[in-house]
Amino acid sequence: MSRVGKKVINIPSKTSVVFKDRELVVKGEKGTLSRTIHPAVQLAIENDKISVTIDQEDRKNRSIQGLTRSLVANMVDGVSKGFEKTLEINGIGYRAEMKGTSIVLNLGFSHPIDFPMPDGISASVDKNNVIKIMGIDKEKVGQIAASIRKLRKPEPYKGKGIKYADEHIQRKAGKTGTK
Repeated sequence: MSRVGKKVINIPSKTSVVFKDRELVVKGEKGTLSRTIHPAVQLAIENDKISVTIDQEDRKNRSIQGLTRSLVANMVDGVSKGFEKTLEINGIGYRAEMKGTSIVLNLGFSHPIDFPMPDGISASVDKNNVIKIMGIDKEKVGQIAASIRKLRKPEPYKGKGIKYADEHIQRKAGKTGTK
């Protein structure tokens, strides 16, 4: 059984945390995040540390405790350091470019795809084939990266498509001619 929920979360300097009426607000150098906390979980903020406790000890509440601890830790990390996902585009003629706050992707379709960035998320394109997505909300950053990757998933024969920078594509051999 995991014990993630029992770990305390250290609050870095220049970060303030307020928990009032089941609403957690975390303010830091990069911005502000807020989240409603589940009623089965209690948060205690003291001496620049947050501890997550539960009232009743059962399986469901333990899982909610671990989830809440992870979400709160991601909020604290996000407002102090931020999160970043890197995507790589592979394929002849596949490229990306920034136009204002949106990314224009040429992925082998008959038309370019315009992907607008939501509020709180920023992106940059390096060398026409590396996309960096940055933001303070880990959930949003991951969702935007997954949505962009979904536009043209990497295929297993040549590896063409959009993949995460740390992702390994398992290659297939393909057909061999008759002899």
